[in-house]
Amino acid sequence: MKKYFLKIYGCQMNVSDAERIFGWYEGKNWEKAKTEKEANEIVIVTCSVRQTAEDRVYGLVNNLGKLKKQRSNLKIILTGCMLRYPLKWLKEKMPMVDEFKKISDFTQKTKPIHQKKIQAFVPIMEGCNQFCSYCVVPYARGREKSRSFTEIICEIKELVKRGYLEITLLGQNVNSYGKDLKDKEHSFANLLTEIHKIENLKKISFLTSNPWDLTDEIITAISLPKVDRYLHLPVQSGDDDILKMMNRHYTVTDYLKLIDKIKKKIPNIKIGTDIIVGFPGETDKQFQNTLNLCKKVRFVKAYVSMYSPRLGTAAFKLDDNVSHQEKRLRWKIIDGLIN
Repeated sequence: MKKYFLKIYGCQMNVSDAERIFGWYEGKNWEKAKTEKEANEIVIVTCSVRQTAEDRVYGLVNNLGKLKKQRSNLKIILTGCMLRYPLKWLKEKMPMVDEFKKISDFTQKTKPIHQKKIQAFVPIMEGCNQFCSYCVVPYARGREKSRSFTEIICEIKELVKRGYLEITLLGQNVNSYGKDLKDKEHSFANLLTEIHKIENLKKISFLTSNPWDLTDEIITAISLPKVDRYLHLPVQSGDDDILKMMNRHYTVTDYLKLIDKIKKKIPNIKIGTDIIVGFPGETDKQFQNTLNLCKKVRFVKAYVSMYSPRLGTAAFKLDDNVSHQEKRLRWKIIDGLIN
């Protein structure tokens, strides 16, 4: 029997995509290999959000190229967010890769094979329309596209019948769910409310929300008993000038008012966030403003990243003038404060 092996980088959406790739191979009666050395085909699900993520892919492909010299029948396939680059460039950069395939080539009409016994990822939308100046998501994932309301509900009901008790809804910005659908009543708040009605479902989580479109209706839906009391709400910076340069549509005051509103409605809510340190031009004072914001909000978790210039984004044109040493120091301070 032929065997396949998946190597997954990046976010939960990539994990969800991989679960559908698992389903695609299982549908062809392929067996999952325990290691790369056993596989006839190796699929690399790539991330392009940070340069370090891409560097890991280059390193892996280089190592697999050495393995391929020993096994001429080994096939290497690359998919995921790095396909935002021109195909010719990718082929020149990684000549040992046999195929570059879009996620949709695997996942269309494919049932996922979930990797956990009681918890499942359910994508509800893909893409982003916001174009934050540092972010590759609109280029890698495209514009926002919501799945059918009915299709999502049916998938979750089927998962519950199979014994799944917890589901995590996924999207680059779940708050925007439904805005591209013909039926404008199918909003994210309504989706949460409808999912909450499903019997035997114990817990609903979701990733990720943007601060500027977290409406009162969504906050009310989050207050429902089955919805997780952890909310991930990326702030990225605690300085208004940096937020403006990032093309984030709120001020620090706006963010703090929103946090206050959420906590008044849901007193036991816990807030997590994303923060970028060392954005072009970030001064010591601006970094201190971010530190002050973290102390005010008291985040329970933070994914802290050192700014990485990404080709094609608006910020790529800016001078990356904060040294790696300074970025590393700021990363340690924020990470040590929160995590």
